[in-house]
This record gives sequence, C-alpha cells and structure tokens, in this order.
Amino acid sequence: MEIIGTFVGAGLGYAYYYFVGCNSGTCAITSKPLNSTLYGAVMGLLFFSSILK
Repeated sequence: MEIIGTFVGAGLGYAYYYFVGCNSGTCAITSKPLNSTLYGAVMGLLFFSSILK
C-alpha cells in the first residue's frame, strides 16, 4: 500500500510544479520537476505509511 502512496505523492508533487511552480527559479523544491516529484513521493510514502499503522 505504501507504493500507491509513493506514486500518488509523486503525481501530486509534479502537479504542484506544473501548476504552481517557482517563477524566479530560486525555490529549492519547486524550481525543477525532479525535485518536486521526489519530494512529493517521499511525503506520499510517509503519509500513507502513517495512516496504515
């Protein structure tokens, strides 16, 4: 079930980059799609694993 959370989080992380993003390019997480996708994947994993226990 954690793998589903990882994929959901990654999708939401990329969606945040795509729709909100960072205009100046100096944001640590949202300046590149890889960063925001990985951050979302980790947050999704942590969120789903905490709910399931």
